[in-house]
Amino acid sequence: MIAVDTNIIAYLLISGERTPQVKAALRKDPEWVAPLLWRSEFRDVLAHYLHRGLVTVDRALQVMREAELMMQGGEYQVTSPQVLSLTASSRCSAYDCEFVVLAQTLGVPLVTSDRAILAAFPSTSVSLEEFSA
Repeated sequence: MIAVDTNIIAYLLISGERTPQVKAALRKDPEWVAPLLWRSEFRDVLAHYLHRGLVTVDRALQVMREAELMMQGGEYQVTSPQVLSLTASSRCSAYDCEFVVLAQTLGVPLVTSDRAILAAFPSTSVSLEEFSA
């Protein structure tokens, strides 16, 4: 089991240069978890693609459905005290700290490409490149 941030989910379902690495990570460990926040962040990623004319609404809805099915059973609520405590002890956003809290709570690595998370939480996080190698 690994915790993944929203970008990892997006890299898997929206083809790009990191898609092969994310597919390798999925083969290495197919049990992915994320805090419920991932849904809102993923919708925002899709909104960005919509605004730039890169996807249609129908395609965005299809990708969202695929993501929801993929993450079904792997979504968790995290607590505010834990999130705010990590936020206070780092320069990371509360959003980012939700993913870190989940990984720490479950005792699993957080796979991410976010440099701030990797720098602030080296014992919890692992880079996509390192994990997928």
